[in-house]
Amino acid sequence: MMTDREFTTHYLADLAGLLPRLDAGKVAEAIQSMRVARDAGRMIYICGNGGSASIASQMVVDIVKGASFKKKARFKMIGLTDSMATITAYANDEGYDTVFVEPLKNFAAAGDLLLAISGSGNSPNVLRAVEYANRIGCQTIGLTTGEGGQLKDLVDLPLLVPSRHMGRLEDCFFILTHILCYAFMEAD
Repeated sequence: MMTDREFTTHYLADLAGLLPRLDAGKVAEAIQSMRVARDAGRMIYICGNGGSASIASQMVVDIVKGASFKKKARFKMIGLTDSMATITAYANDEGYDTVFVEPLKNFAAAGDLLLAISGSGNSPNVLRAVEYANRIGCQTIGLTTGEGGQLKDLVDLPLLVPSRHMGRLEDCFFILTHILCYAFMEAD
């Protein structure tokens, strides 16, 4: 059995080993996609379940406030994860797989951008939102595992984390979303 210190050292070493394996070129493409959406006045949507929902909500705060406040160019971004009443109404009446796609149908238009986060890459509600967004001409970006799942093949731009460990996936998702945000908060 590992000591607490050994566990911590192992966890950090494993996470540190993942970071250089993230595709900086694809992250730069995602930054550019966000810049294009912002500059064209397009909407950006984001969705995810559980921890991914929290990451999505955090990104909305960083973009709507941090990357927009006192800036000439401001973002329009909605977290599809952030209206609990809407989510539970759809989940109760229509099924959980509709909770993101149905609100997206109210707002999304061709040229908008959808960011989808799924650790497994197989979350039905996330996949349905991506399929709809693709059908109407939105650009889609997915943060997911590189180890499997359908999301990586459905999106226009996959940002893959080469792990199946949910904690390390979510750690990397936070890092990826922070890069996407801080590119506008610090470098733009």
